[in-house]
Amino acid sequence: MTAHPPRGRVRGERLETRVTADQKNLIEHAAALQGRTVTDFVLTSVQEAARRTIEEHQRLELSVRDSQAFVDALVNPKPVNDRLRDTVRRYRHATGT
Repeated sequence: MTAHPPRGRVRGERLETRVTADQKNLIEHAAALQGRTVTDFVLTSVQEAARRTIEEHQRLELSVRDSQAFVDALVNPKPVNDRLRDTVRRYRHATGT
């Protein structure tokens, strides 16, 4: 029987960086406090930062796109159609307004 590495833990790429002695000591201390290896601590921290950055970027893009759509709807309103009229009528009937 051949042993296989756990899923998601296969590593084929290498990422290297140079750090100061103070940075290394800080990272080692933080990893030790969590009972993790420096590699695991660094990878997890970097992945979380990367995900957060991507989410913030996507949220900003969506916000800009939504703002543009909102302004466009105000400047160039669509004509009221029968479906919208029916929806308003049902809403008013349901709420008594």
